[in-house]
Amino acid sequence: MAKQVVTRTYTASIRNQQQVSDDLDSLGFAASKLWNIGRWTISRVWDEIDYIPEHDELTAYLKSHERYDDLHSQSSQRVLQELAEAFNGWYGKRRNGDTRANPPGYRKHGDDHPRSTVTFKAAGFKLDTQYDRVRLSKGSNLKEHWSDFILCEYQTRPDVDLSTIESVQQVRAVWTDEEWELHFVCKVEIEVSESPGEKTVGVDLGINNFAALAYEDGHAELYPLNCLKQDDYYFSKRIARCDDADSKQATRLHQTKSARRTHYFHTLSKHIVERCVDEGVGTVVVGDLSGIREDEENGESKNWGKHGNLDLHSWAFDRFTDLLEYKAEMEDIVVEQVSERDTSKSCSCCGRKRDANRVERGLYVCDNCGAVANADVNGAENIRQKVSPSLATDGVDETQNVSSAHQNLNRSEDGDRSNGWLAQPSTFLFDKETGVFAPQEQVTS
Repeated sequence: MAKQVVTRTYTASIRNQQQVSDDLDSLGFAASKLWNIGRWTISRVWDEIDYIPEHDELTAYLKSHERYDDLHSQSSQRVLQELAEAFNGWYGKRRNGDTRANPPGYRKHGDDHPRSTVTFKAAGFKLDTQYDRVRLSKGSNLKEHWSDFILCEYQTRPDVDLSTIESVQQVRAVWTDEEWELHFVCKVEIEVSESPGEKTVGVDLGINNFAALAYEDGHAELYPLNCLKQDDYYFSKRIARCDDADSKQATRLHQTKSARRTHYFHTLSKHIVERCVDEGVGTVVVGDLSGIREDEENGESKNWGKHGNLDLHSWAFDRFTDLLEYKAEMEDIVVEQVSERDTSKSCSCCGRKRDANRVERGLYVCDNCGAVANADVNGAENIRQKVSPSLATDGVDETQNVSSAHQNLNRSEDGDRSNGWLAQPSTFLFDKETGVFAPQEQVTS
């Protein structure tokens, strides 16, 4: 076993949520306001001279702005750095020919500013691991008399002890759509084993099936979201019966719901990594969901319907992917994120792209090659092929068209990949009694 220094992010709940939520709200709103000011500034510069300012240039320009002092200086710098990175990411897509790519938008919900994540670097926080407390610095505009910091009492998972970690580099205050939580970004030394194999697996994250996996050697798995949906329904009913949405009872219900969701993410990411080790997988390919909340046409929030919005915005995409990455890293498995563009529309067997191929929820039928597949598994296989395009490339002429090449690649020595495992994945359900994922009988979508 070799030792390796890696970055880990540990999530912690805030035990004195009611005492600190107003102050954290102020910082979260301030971060959104500063983002919007920076967004407007970059837009004006781009319109004038077709140039995107680097984050240090943007920081120097806005340092004298009143809103810059709403946060600790390092926190303000981080907001503008994230904005500059987002603009450079957009410009990179545009330069590569993606004409539908949109620049990052303003952070607004109607006339309101949402609560943005606030990052505190070394000078912006002071950690007291003896009493599980952390002091988060306010900006000079938000200081009141002697109170120049927010004192948060935190609680990590039982297996995480921050007192044993030499380097806590950042603390992030993150709004989860229900309450604030803390993310501690740390440098830790771990033992890593040799890579379990060279195979790949594609992972498609979705609303009904939280994860669909397509393995290189020809089988697939589904992980339905039923238990989290049951929790959403149960806790929403319980919270609605509370006399006050801010009461202690309602707060405890929100915390319990959040803890159960976090446990689900931890358990699923651990289970997927264990399955990868068993299957000899060395690379996990995950769809990048960073823009799923935005419409491709105008950059505004998508409307997925009443229940779709509820499910989608209760998701923690980044949280799950982070958990998957660090658990995979411990087994020396690489996690790669790729664009999900057109993966739900394209046939993984012949490459034909057509919206109408998805004939109903959960079913994908290709009118070109006749393939029948579970829609989520088809997406997962398309995601996997972006890193590992084929099972057997021998005999494929590079001059073949896409449709012909896909057919040859996917009808490998393992047999026809359509109408079999693509259409009939194994299903794993989360057992609330045991707290683990249990395999079910193979089902037909």
